[in-house]
Amino acid sequence: MTSPRFLARMTGLFFLLTILAGIFAQGFVSGRLINFSDAAATANNILTQRGLFELGFTVYLIEMACQVTTAVLFYQLLKPVNKTVALLALFLEVTGCIIKTFARVFYIVPLYLLDRPAAFVGLSAEQLQSVALILLTVNDRGAGAALGFFGFSTLLGGYLVFRSTFLPRWLGVLSFVSGLGWLTFLYPPLGNRAFPIAALVGLLGAAATIFWLLVFGVNEERWITQSRLASEGER
Repeated sequence: MTSPRFLARMTGLFFLLTILAGIFAQGFVSGRLINFSDAAATANNILTQRGLFELGFTVYLIEMACQVTTAVLFYQLLKPVNKTVALLALFLEVTGCIIKTFARVFYIVPLYLLDRPAAFVGLSAEQLQSVALILLTVNDRGAGAALGFFGFSTLLGGYLVFRSTFLPRWLGVLSFVSGLGWLTFLYPPLGNRAFPIAALVGLLGAAATIFWLLVFGVNEERWITQSRLASEGER
C-alpha cells in the first residue's frame, strides 16, 4: 500500500505544479499579450510573439493535466474521512477542469484566424481582430465559469480536511474561505470585482496547503486508523 505521507507529498507536488503553470500562463503570457480594450494591439502582440502565445496554450493544458491529477490524489487522501463527499468533490473539480480545458480552444483559435486572413474573404483586418478578441473573451469567461465549480470542490475539500484527524483543522478553514471566494464567479460581475481578493485568499490557502503536504505530509497513524474505520463502516 502506498504510504499516506508519500501520497500527501505527491498531492502537494502536483498542486504546486498546477499553481505555477496557471500563474505562468495567465500572468506572464495572457496578461502580457492580451488587452481586452484594444483588439489591434492584442492581434499585433499575438502575431509578433507567436511562440510565447503558443507556449501559453501548452502550459494551460499542462495546468489542467496537473489539476486533474491533484483532484484524484486529493480524493485518495481524503476518502477515509467521507468517501461520498470526497467523490463529489472530485467530480466537481473534474467538471471545472473540463469546462476550463474546453474554454482554452477559444484561446488558441484567434492565432489561426489572424495568421490566415486570406481564408476569411470579406472580412477586413479590423473585423478579424475584433472576432479574435471576442474569442479570447469567451476563453476568459469560460475559465471564470470553471472557478465556480472549483469553489464547490474547494468547500467540500475544506470540510473534509476540517473533519480529518490527520491534517490540521486550520487548513480546512483556509480551504473553506478560499472556496467561498471562488463561488463569487457563479455571478460573473461579482466574481470579476472580487477576483483580486479571491485570488489572494485562494493563493494563500493553496500555498499553506502545499507547504504542509510537502513538508509534513499527514499523520500516518491517524490516516490508517481513519481509513480502517471507514472500511469497517462500509461492510
